[in-house]
Amino acid sequence: MKPRNLLLTSALALACAGTVQAETFRLGTNGDLYGLDPHSMTDSFTVSFLNHVYEALVRYDADLKIEPALATSWEQIDETTVRYTLREGIKFHDGQDFSAEDVVASVKRAAHEDSPIRGNIAGLVDAKMVDEMTVDLMLDGPNPLLNNFLTNVLIFDSGWLEEHDALDPIDAQKGEEGYTTSNANGTGPFRFESRTPDAQTVLTVNESWWDEPQHNLTRIELNPINSDATRVAAMLSGELDMIFPSPLQDAKRIESTDGMHVLEAPGLRAIMMGINMSDKSNNPNQDGNPLQKVEVRQALVHAISYDLLRDKIMRGKSRNLGGLVAPQVPGFDEGVDAIPAYDPEKAKQMLADAGYPEGFSFNMNCPNDRYVNDAAICQALAAMFARVGVKADLTAETKAIHFERARANETDMFMLGWATLPMLDGYSVLSAMLHTPGGQMGTWNPGGYSNAEVDRLTQAVATELDAEKRHEMMVEAFRIADEEVAWLPLHAQPLSWAARDAVKIPQTADDKPRLWLARIE
Repeated sequence: MKPRNLLLTSALALACAGTVQAETFRLGTNGDLYGLDPHSMTDSFTVSFLNHVYEALVRYDADLKIEPALATSWEQIDETTVRYTLREGIKFHDGQDFSAEDVVASVKRAAHEDSPIRGNIAGLVDAKMVDEMTVDLMLDGPNPLLNNFLTNVLIFDSGWLEEHDALDPIDAQKGEEGYTTSNANGTGPFRFESRTPDAQTVLTVNESWWDEPQHNLTRIELNPINSDATRVAAMLSGELDMIFPSPLQDAKRIESTDGMHVLEAPGLRAIMMGINMSDKSNNPNQDGNPLQKVEVRQALVHAISYDLLRDKIMRGKSRNLGGLVAPQVPGFDEGVDAIPAYDPEKAKQMLADAGYPEGFSFNMNCPNDRYVNDAAICQALAAMFARVGVKADLTAETKAIHFERARANETDMFMLGWATLPMLDGYSVLSAMLHTPGGQMGTWNPGGYSNAEVDRLTQAVATELDAEKRHEMMVEAFRIADEEVAWLPLHAQPLSWAARDAVKIPQTADDKPRLWLARIE
């Protein structure tokens, strides 16, 4: 079935709220999708929602363990070749048969040099059909995380892509659009029905889905509502079945409302600030770029009160982070994770020693609709920096604009959250954020951090099959990055959802609502 365009009501004017069937799931979120192409962005929320429409060869279950999806099995043919046997009898939503041709086209599209998700399949040399239901993936060396990567490489219908001139990838976070931006055709548990950007996206159940449904949903309505207060009000008035995320400051009010409950758990997402390390500041009032000096970056670390951010801004729900990965992620080390002491006087002295006794100015950009209390965190940081004489010119903006500026290195400091998805491994940070940019590496290193030893360790981690050796190398790379303040880590973000009591849904540490596992009872 081809996508249809329907006239929609806005997210806050759900005209049929009082008569909607129990199986309609009305989800309120703090921001909209970037579009409908899962290869066009690295935004984990967008990709996670599109997992309801598209599927990968393998997927994470509710316990975040790898399980078969469009592939039923796989085997290591040799050191650099893995063979996947595909599931038979699957059809795309438009009725076309799923085959190896679709896998080859999709994998090559994801790994294309212009693809923003090419880092999710680093090391791919080629993808080849063995027969209609068998595919070989050829790599440049052993890859201990191949299946972890593949959970995020969703499969398109190759004929559909070709028909609509979409075989090459687009980059939504650079503002690029194509047919796949507003149309979708997958194999997943739900079909795309309609979309009005910034208002509502509607999916309907795929009655022909290959898997045995655990959900009882016939329709999903995604309603982006940027305002926390408005989103909570819509939830409490019965217009929504669930909100994601749920504002920390409203947890007690929601819990005390009949028929409502809050779901909270430790999360994987590390919130951090990226840093411009080029020769030139993006602030017109500043000569050169003070942030290029490691001594300046080290000074700013001591200007931050991690406890204040946790206790006041995050309502005591976050976990302070001195490193770039959460404790659940392979590569975490307690030594690297040590929290720097809050010492404004020391920060001032270090800045003076670095040649900035009067401080300096720089631009700071933050989203106001992506992470928990994101704008408030940046406002607090700006105040802390001001206390040591450093002026942060803060701009808070919608995530689409924010990440476009960040990736273009148009700001001196920017906020980023990284949950190491899809691979659930420290290599995610090493390869995307710490390796020198080039090819499939450093795809989220717009500030230009570069260290030859970190690059060497990252490349070794990519092919090391011994788990203990891999861990040691990751820890060493993170130690170097920590000493050089390659990024400025802040905290591990807590998971916070709220739902009606009738909603039953597993909350996983990757902060991805899997609605094919949800029920309304």
